[in-house]
Amino acid sequence: MLRAVADHRTVTAAAAALYLTPSAVSQQLAALEQETGHRLVERGARGARLTAAGEILLTHANAVLAQLERAEAELADYGAGVAGTVTVAAFATGIGLVLAPAIAELTRTAPGIRVRVQDAEGDASVPMVLDRQVDVAVAVEYRGAPGDDDRRLTRVPLYSEPFDAVLPVGHRLAGQDHVAVADLAKDTWIGPYPGNPCHDVVVLACEYAGFEPLLEHSSDDFHAVVALAGAGAGVALVPRSALRGTGLGDVVVRPVEGVAPTRRVFAAVRQGAEGHPLIKPVLEALRAAAGPV
Repeated sequence: MLRAVADHRTVTAAAAALYLTPSAVSQQLAALEQETGHRLVERGARGARLTAAGEILLTHANAVLAQLERAEAELADYGAGVAGTVTVAAFATGIGLVLAPAIAELTRTAPGIRVRVQDAEGDASVPMVLDRQVDVAVAVEYRGAPGDDDRRLTRVPLYSEPFDAVLPVGHRLAGQDHVAVADLAKDTWIGPYPGNPCHDVVVLACEYAGFEPLLEHSSDDFHAVVALAGAGAGVALVPRSALRGTGLGDVVVRPVEGVAPTRRVFAAVRQGAEGHPLIKPVLEALRAAAGPV
């Protein structure tokens, strides 16, 4: 419960993640504070935050929970009738690029493992792992994403890919081999909604080029983004793999000049679970499907 409050920043959100009532969480936190003899959580207008004592206890809680995951993995390995279900949350392009091929490989090499897939945006799947809603996340780097040093998670790099410029066929830069982001400063833009990791990539690329993009049209579906560009509604930056299977008849796609903005994709599990006999083959299959990092 303490970690859920730290993750979600309010007692109400922590309770929802744990499928409990806020009063039940508050009572348990009060009991924990009484047992430790320290105030662990401070509540205010902006939500709940851990005190210094709470942060100390959280560090140990993360270690304890990771060790419990390892214990479960070893017991499962001991029981070793390697059969069961692993739930994976992944964004749409990641499903097509690495998760579906991984499932096909597992069908051949580990037929006892059943993979259940949940579609989730690139920034939504990691919280689902931490809240134990899923076992594995296929996620995208984003501002505020847990780093490699986060003791709650084990991360496995999968792949990275550049964003390409997508322009209407009649655009003034359509004839160039490469497009500089700075040359699109005065254009109308099409892009994902705020909160989508790709939105951050697009906005940061434009900021580095010295301007704030005029994002007039928003969609998290890159097929829709390309269709809007083809209709002349604006320009866009789209991850290269998201362009596969997309109708490109009314647009031109050009590499970005210089250092292209990049989408970095990784798999994540709760720390200690990477050795579980059901989860380990899934991670290995994802890594193999992604190819060399």
